[in-house]
Amino acid sequence: MVSRKLLYGLSAIALMSATSAHAIDVKLGVLTDMSGLYADLSGQGSVWAAEQAVADFGAEEKGMNVEIVSADHQNRPDVGSTVVRQWFDEDDVDAVVDVPTSSVALAVNELTRDRNKAFLVSGAATAALTGEQCSPNTVHWTYDTWSLANGTGRAIVETGGETWFFVTADYAFGHALEADTTAVVEEFGGEVLGSVSHPFPGTDFSSFILQAQGSGAQIIGLANAGGDTVNAVNTAAEFGVVQAGQNLAALLMFITDVHAIGLENAQGLIFTEAWYWDQNDENRAFAADFEAEFGENKPTMVQAGVYSSVMHYLKAVEQVGSAEDGAAVVAAMKEIPTEDKLFGEGMVREDGRKIHDMYLFEVKSPEESTGPWDYYTQRAVIPADGAFRPLEEGGCEFVASAD
Repeated sequence: MVSRKLLYGLSAIALMSATSAHAIDVKLGVLTDMSGLYADLSGQGSVWAAEQAVADFGAEEKGMNVEIVSADHQNRPDVGSTVVRQWFDEDDVDAVVDVPTSSVALAVNELTRDRNKAFLVSGAATAALTGEQCSPNTVHWTYDTWSLANGTGRAIVETGGETWFFVTADYAFGHALEADTTAVVEEFGGEVLGSVSHPFPGTDFSSFILQAQGSGAQIIGLANAGGDTVNAVNTAAEFGVVQAGQNLAALLMFITDVHAIGLENAQGLIFTEAWYWDQNDENRAFAADFEAEFGENKPTMVQAGVYSSVMHYLKAVEQVGSAEDGAAVVAAMKEIPTEDKLFGEGMVREDGRKIHDMYLFEVKSPEESTGPWDYYTQRAVIPADGAFRPLEEGGCEFVASAD
């Protein structure tokens, strides 16, 4: 006769073996800027955010073996593509995460589709990722050029900023942001007087700001990001642009940019973001954990988007039962409503666009700020149903073919 104790022991071993046999292996590659002008807004902070999402999801307890690798794409499409090919072809990476710099993201977008992997975009902005370059393997999470243009451009035109001149980063993101903002300005009765493109990344913005100043436009739209925006705003301050009666519109601004510029020069800037560390208790708790890891710094919306996108990706992998078929996992991401502590409730649309509220912020004056990193005043909530380009206007081929 076999004892009851032995039966229990055999049952436990069998259960453990079954669990082990059905464990889901997942490998995430955080491709980001570790050393360039986007390092502070993404970089190691994005790697940390992905790790936090895995921990908070409870992957190990749910029988998922999740490994995270990372690399610096140096803001170069060729470098990013080389890294991702190795990840897919040799290292068994299942999904690529973050990828600031739109030109790099567009290259990775094609690779993930070709290899049937998943692409979770948080750092890149070009709305082409859910438009003419859409892919059933890509989810565009945090923001895009359409949402930025719609939020900031419309708000400024409606409050009297009718004439514009653009200072634009000379690559995919900058030109997309200028084009999307131009469309909004003209739709609401404004006029674009001209634009000038600067090298990416840029260092000396003197000639570009002087051209913008000479245009006489009421608004100088900065269609750039990160260190380029910081340099452009500081140069404008040196030339007394605001004192002379013109205003700056930072079309993509991050909390790290405001910190680098300082409130004296950044005060009064209006811009659109998807997330701010001081909006609620959950965001503040996330920021406190981030600060414990990185010193005094606060997380950006890009890093918060990495956390949120990885969390939802893992839910989809759990539902599918495997990470191997990237398109199947992304399809599950679209089926499951999104919900996490940083972005709340939302959805992933058919074209891969993550839908959530956006926010219009204004930078506080030094006198208004009550402490370190207290930089924003929230001016408006842009509801989710109007924050992103309508599905039918994007030109996504596989969405159109399904209609």
